[in-house]
Order: sequence, then C-alpha cells, then structure tokens
Amino acid sequence: MAISLLRELPELKVVVVHPPDSEGDALVAHLRRVGCMVSVAWPVPAVLAANTDVLFLLTEGESRHAIEVLLKSLPKPGPTVIAVLNYEDPTTLQLVLESGACAVVQKPIKPFGLLASLIAARSMWAERQALLKENRKLRRKIASDQAMSRAKTILMASRNISEEEAYEAIRGQAMSKRLSMEQVATSIINMESLLHVAK
Repeated sequence: MAISLLRELPELKVVVVHPPDSEGDALVAHLRRVGCMVSVAWPVPAVLAANTDVLFLLTEGESRHAIEVLLKSLPKPGPTVIAVLNYEDPTTLQLVLESGACAVVQKPIKPFGLLASLIAARSMWAERQALLKENRKLRRKIASDQAMSRAKTILMASRNISEEEAYEAIRGQAMSKRLSMEQVATSIINMESLLHVAK
C-alpha cells in the first residue's frame, strides 16, 4: 500500500491553509518537490475546491470560527486533513480533534518527516474510508434483515403460513415484479402500517 501511496503523490491536489510567510512558503515548496499539486489559501476559506485530496490546515484557536465553517463545508468523504500547529493548548487540541486530522505537523515546519506524515495520513484516511464503507454496508444489511424478518412475521400471522412459506412468497413477488426482496418486504410492512391506521 505504501508504494501505491507514493505513486499517487503527483496526482494529489493539496491545499495549504497557512499565511504566506517563510514557513508557509517552505511547506508549499517541499510539497511541490515531492510532486504534489499545491495551492495556497489564506485567510481560512469558507469552502475548498471540490477535488481537494489533502488539506494542510493551520489550526489555531484564534481562527476557530473560520475553521469550523470550513470543516462543515467539506464533502463526505472529505480530504485528508493534516493539522499544522503553532502550540498545544486545550482549545487548539480540541480543534484538531474536531477536524478529524489524520496527522499533525508541528511548527517550526521541517522538511524531514513531512513526506512520512503525508503518507501516514493518506494511509489512515484510506483505512477510515474503507471502514466507513463497510459500516454503511453492514447497516444496510441489518436494516434489510430486519425488514425481511418483520415482513415474514406479518405474512405468517395474516396468512397462517410457515416462515419458509412466507420467505418464498416474498421471493416470488420480488421475481414476478422484478424488485428486490427488500423492496417487497418494505411494501408489506408499509401496507400493514396503513391497514392499522385505517382501523
């Protein structure tokens, strides 16, 4: 995975949110040296370009409101956030946590270790996205299983049939109407709810 992450460096669109000073310039220059496409934004923008892959964000308590506005505007999934810190106080550290930063770069910024931080952050971000995707898949599966179970229970009670027969009835409807079994199960549940309301 590390090799593929290194290969993607020339394609990475990086936004550096940092004042145009010597440290900001050094950060941008080093990121360009390793092959990234870098743009600079200052003051803290309200939104980022939609295709931003990595966000180096100067995280300071004084900019809290602007940073919160920016973070709320990020798409899902958002870019890999790397926090740049001047100092460590409770407000700043809280902001780092709220940003979902995958890595932290301490000022004064040194070129050594910057590439490692970037690669580690991208790796962590990719793992996080994979876990979120798996989580969504599992939630959909649980919801589908619950709908099927409820629909079978409704059919079993209303038609006085076995669980296997209820399952086959749902499957038969799904095949004949070219719907998913989950859609048929949801229709059965909705119909039962309407009948209860009508009573």
